[in-house]
Amino acid sequence: MLFNSIDFAIFLPIVFLMYWFVANKNLKVQNVLIVLASYVFYGWWDWRFLSLILFSTLVDYSVGQGLRTSDDKQKRKLLLWVSIVVNLGLLGFFKYYNFFQENFIEAFSFFGKQIQPNSLNIILPVGISFYTFQTLSYTIDVYRKRLEPTKDFIAFAAFVSFFPQLVAGPIERATNLLPQFYKKRHFDYHKAVDGVKQILWGLFKKVVIADNCAEYANEIFNNSADYSGSTLVLGALFFTFQIYGDFSGYSDIAIGTSRLFGFNLMQNFAFPYFSRDIAEFWRRWHISLSTWFRDYLYIPLGGSRGGMAMKVRNTFIIFIVSGFWHGANWTFIIWGALNAIYFLPLLLSNKNRQNIDIVAKDRILPNIKEFISMLITFALTVLAWVFFRADSLSHAWSYLKEIFSASILKFPYFVGIRYGLVVVLLVVLFIVIEWWGRAGKYGIEKIGLNWNRPLRWLFYFAIGMCIILFAGREQEFIYFQF
Repeated sequence: MLFNSIDFAIFLPIVFLMYWFVANKNLKVQNVLIVLASYVFYGWWDWRFLSLILFSTLVDYSVGQGLRTSDDKQKRKLLLWVSIVVNLGLLGFFKYYNFFQENFIEAFSFFGKQIQPNSLNIILPVGISFYTFQTLSYTIDVYRKRLEPTKDFIAFAAFVSFFPQLVAGPIERATNLLPQFYKKRHFDYHKAVDGVKQILWGLFKKVVIADNCAEYANEIFNNSADYSGSTLVLGALFFTFQIYGDFSGYSDIAIGTSRLFGFNLMQNFAFPYFSRDIAEFWRRWHISLSTWFRDYLYIPLGGSRGGMAMKVRNTFIIFIVSGFWHGANWTFIIWGALNAIYFLPLLLSNKNRQNIDIVAKDRILPNIKEFISMLITFALTVLAWVFFRADSLSHAWSYLKEIFSASILKFPYFVGIRYGLVVVLLVVLFIVIEWWGRAGKYGIEKIGLNWNRPLRWLFYFAIGMCIILFAGREQEFIYFQF
């Protein structure tokens, strides 16, 4: 069920009314309703994959119970490995089986040994990368004794399957989200209004920015051999704003929807395209995944405690694993490695934490140094996105080769360029609003708070009209494939 669909527009009010007017007097009933609603929401794609969520829930709940009753180090370690192997085993099978098989065959072919391929027709379950990491956070934190294992199976099942963030995050930590299912929740008007505002902005980012940019990004990338370098630059820029509007838009809708039900999810994006270096970009992009890898992989590997060689090694591991997490293709691995290379000079010079606060804080515009730093960081990011979007490494190389050719001096042209200019203007408007609201947790959180009510409502109405008038062709959220 897509957030930007009629189905969800009907589903959400029904669940909301039942939650606050039917189940509001009993916490257990509220949690049961969330589980049922979440299973309906997920089963809307393919009901068969509900068994995977249920299986993962049962395994990790049982592991948690085993960890609760045992202090034996070997037994606790064995239980942890059961959770890791089961969850990553399922993820690996559905997401990476054919990738490893194809590369295995190619490796033998290189040495003159021909192997008959026998690929399976495996359908990737929507959101498996997200809820797998979410349940792993529970067992790892229970193992580390940072979290008390729950005895409430319904609360745990609700935590694993919570529908607003089930299929594309944020990847919530058990330490943050699970305890919220234990507490009685009361309707908070101000929290609900804030949630609706965030949903509105998320829909704008998805429907107006991402879906429109997708039309031209797909046209240019899919026919890149027919276009000049200047047009390919535009294609890369369209994809840059498509993926940001798409993924951060999903996160905004998920967080806003959660607030309607009395839950607080972590911020997943913090205006990453205003970053002054790559380290800052990765503190602001897909925050829930970046911090997950930091806490459950980077720090256990030694983090920054060792010498520079260990820091470099751990940095490359994190970025390459992050790339591989995104998909079973060498393009994602190169994308991750390229970001590690970007990060390396900052790490070696110990400047990877020099830009912690927001850019141009308490100022309308950035200074020249900040502007140039943002421009360079943005250009490097756009370059890396080419690998992320390309179908293959050869496609990425040919795309970049054309960009850095003399044809970049040609006037750009692509199919549908006239409406494409309208989309460019919408993107510029989007950038202005995001810059204006960069001190908040989402673009329009603080905009208009001091305005009189009619002007404030006129602003929200204008955003709603933009969604209606400039909605692009419906596109599935990009991160559903991951």
